[in-house]
Amino acid sequence: MNEPFRDPELSLARRVADLQGRLTLEEKIGLLHQYQRPVERLGLGPFRTGTEALHGLAWLGPATVFPQAVGLASTWDPDLVRRVGEATSDEVLAFHHKDPSGAGLNVWAPVVNPLRDPRWGRNEEGYSEDPWLTGVMATAYASGLRGSDPTVLKTAPTLKHFLGYNNETDRCVTSSDLPPRVLREYELPAYRPALASGAAVAVMPSYNLVNGRPAHLSPLIGEVLRAWAPDDLLVVSDAYAPANLTGLQGYHDDLPEAYAHAIRAGLDSFTQDDDRPEATLGHLRAALERGLLTEADVDAAVRHTLSVRFRLGEFDPSTPYDDITEAVVNCPEHQSLAREAARRSIVLLRNDGVLPLDTSVRRIAVIGQLGDTLMEDWYSGTLPYAVTARAGLAERCETVFCEAVDRITLAVEGTDGRHVVADPHGGPLGVGDEPGLFDLFDWGGGCYALRAVETGRHLSVDDDGVLVNDQPGPNGWEVRQTFRTEDRPRGALALRHISTGRYLALDGEVFRLADDADAAAWFTVERIVSGAEAAAALAATADVAVVVVGDHPLVNGRETEDRLDLALPAAQQAVVAAVRGANPRTVMVISSGYPVTWDIDDPPAVLWSSHGGQEYGHALAEVLFGDAAPEGRLTQTWYRSACELPDLFDYDIIASDATYQYFRGTPLYPFGHGLGYTTFDYADLAVSVEGGDGGDGGDGGDGGRVTASVTVTNTGSREGVEVVQIYTRQRRSRVKQALRRLRGFVKVRLAPGESTRIDWGLDVAELAFWDVTRGRFVVEDAPHKIMVGRSSRDIRLCAPFHVDGERIPPRDALAGPIAAVDHDEYDSVTFVDADRVSGDAVRSTAEGAWIVFRAVDLGEGAASCTAVAAGEEGGVITLRLDDPLYGPVAGDLPVPRAGRHDLVEVRAGLAEARGVHDLYVVFENAGITVASLSFGEAG
Repeated sequence: MNEPFRDPELSLARRVADLQGRLTLEEKIGLLHQYQRPVERLGLGPFRTGTEALHGLAWLGPATVFPQAVGLASTWDPDLVRRVGEATSDEVLAFHHKDPSGAGLNVWAPVVNPLRDPRWGRNEEGYSEDPWLTGVMATAYASGLRGSDPTVLKTAPTLKHFLGYNNETDRCVTSSDLPPRVLREYELPAYRPALASGAAVAVMPSYNLVNGRPAHLSPLIGEVLRAWAPDDLLVVSDAYAPANLTGLQGYHDDLPEAYAHAIRAGLDSFTQDDDRPEATLGHLRAALERGLLTEADVDAAVRHTLSVRFRLGEFDPSTPYDDITEAVVNCPEHQSLAREAARRSIVLLRNDGVLPLDTSVRRIAVIGQLGDTLMEDWYSGTLPYAVTARAGLAERCETVFCEAVDRITLAVEGTDGRHVVADPHGGPLGVGDEPGLFDLFDWGGGCYALRAVETGRHLSVDDDGVLVNDQPGPNGWEVRQTFRTEDRPRGALALRHISTGRYLALDGEVFRLADDADAAAWFTVERIVSGAEAAAALAATADVAVVVVGDHPLVNGRETEDRLDLALPAAQQAVVAAVRGANPRTVMVISSGYPVTWDIDDPPAVLWSSHGGQEYGHALAEVLFGDAAPEGRLTQTWYRSACELPDLFDYDIIASDATYQYFRGTPLYPFGHGLGYTTFDYADLAVSVEGGDGGDGGDGGDGGRVTASVTVTNTGSREGVEVVQIYTRQRRSRVKQALRRLRGFVKVRLAPGESTRIDWGLDVAELAFWDVTRGRFVVEDAPHKIMVGRSSRDIRLCAPFHVDGERIPPRDALAGPIAAVDHDEYDSVTFVDADRVSGDAVRSTAEGAWIVFRAVDLGEGAASCTAVAAGEEGGVITLRLDDPLYGPVAGDLPVPRAGRHDLVEVRAGLAEARGVHDLYVVFENAGITVASLSFGEAG
């Protein structure tokens, strides 16, 4: 074939245009679904978006499993993260070459949602609570996924999930309130680096709404994301999210209308109904027939899709990656990389001299329900092999093991002393005269799993609601192997199935789920073996006890389920306390996808890692024995209690003092924390500011640069790794500023006594914040402080510097409309959409709610005010000067009763109001929406 679109010597734009010009409208429509239709007459094959590759290839069979994403970020090593991405893309290509339809080259990774709240069920999927660090790691991983060829993509990385997505609870119907500063300074910056560098070429919107509008319809897709990307950006929907637009979200009346809006907003590919595109394509045809979409709208979406397919080399004679075969899957090089990544991700939280272990250690007691198992999470691959903590340590010295779970029997009340018994073949459980033995696993939050000792299989509920024992452990999208207990009289309890919320009831000779709590069977638990006591007895026989505790990724919060708290399971804490009492040389090893808390006294040594993949045990042994220095550093704040966190749905980190940037309390362990086996000294910090006046009216700076240097010395007796972290703080400002903000880091490896001089620089423009008075970034004329140290709280040296920026003037009330969302502070309001397509507004949630605009210049006198507003039941807006309760009333604006998107202009005269004041807009009624305010002069 000699079609121009197959000529790699032509420009990408020309090739795409040529192919697109050959497609009929019907053929173009066929490219708008996840499963794109082939066009046989042109030789176009099928194309599918969506291969999962978060920390290794997932869902397609055994492949190399690397540490979870939050663990990869804890290495603070972008090059390592890039290499993991590169290895993952190798394996994606290998699977694709074997089965092109089963393994597509559009990969859905990395996740760049800043980890604002550690209770988020998907915490392990992200990198950090800091957006800058998230951007660094996402760019590194995406760079590895896309490959090193400048023109041909190895795979097509997709950033997830745009935007403001940190809760699973009611995720499809909740709206994330993002004030302009939080949006511009915290949420959006995480996306920009990977897009602007070309490392990521696609984006997936999130399930939630943002400021009242579904994220899949966000105007920011076109206004911001596509402006950042140097090439066409592919936007794919999340699974089944398009149908939510008329379903759960009820944002549109019918699907043709909703899908047309989505296309116009920037969505290019519908992930709906799995591999059955017919319904989606039918809705798009209907939208065209009704004039809701034009062929030009379809063309734009098709161009974005085809651009990525061209860049993947689909229409080239060959690509640089054609020779990748199955031999790379779990190859020795990837196994070694998995081991390196796991080792370098481990964070030493506490060490009272127990670590590193020395040659006198001959016998280690490995203890805990995570001590001899490795966990797969929802987005991990299938482990090709598993080196557990026990296995890794057993290669070094004698080990003894105790799972440290209670062994129990369950007597069934009302059955003349009979007990629950397991079926030896894994079938339905029944009752018998001889009590069955079960191991009780405490996964925290009141969540338990039981394993039948006779079969070694976990109790589960089958499709008919019958209790069986046929599963290796908690697993699957709908986890059916976990239960909660509910107290009943006389020390009895009932078991409630977590997945369904139904109760276990005795139905003849089997146990079956029942809706009615009154029908639940009552059980009396007898503990036959105490896991804590058995663990303590074993620990007393060993030189060192290593207790492995943590979460189960499919149980303790995951996609669709947030955590209620951060506490380690009570039974696991009891085991640690008992072991420490029996052996003072106790090491607590935490394996979890999120920060945790505990109530027991700290063990002498504490380490944390995410679930570390197939080589976890080898990596742990190397760190414990000091073959490798601990290199990991926390990328999240470890709070002392979930009580220190704001509401899960409160996305305003500035107002709620959230994340390390604004948190004023004393954390359990701070952002950036991590110890080593040696000590470091910091000296001779020097800082200077060169060039720039900070105010160009654009991004906030005109080329000025802050530079600093510091000397770091290894003052200990061992080689060690230090992560030198650089933070800044603006010390005076018109607005509330972060207490500290990460600006850079340098990772150094130093021999004993060795020193190095570290140089760092930052463009003055990076010190800008979003000025709500003028809708742009600005660098203020202000004093700053640079802070250099080992964590966000372990600051070793500080130095002041001054930036010659600009002064933000008072708002000119008479210059034009003031958007309501551009207020400075608020009370009892929520953010909503001003209309379906674009624009934000605020809505009062209580009587007396208010927003305030600081320092508003009313000139020689504002005589009138016009508001774009509406009320669910009507109402009144009061304008007050300088105080929301007692300030002089400048005017009252009656607000008519109107529908959600039916805002109208309301106008009222003002009392004499002149000069500069703080202007409070007080909502006298709940349910009033205001989009903007405009002021008119007298006369």
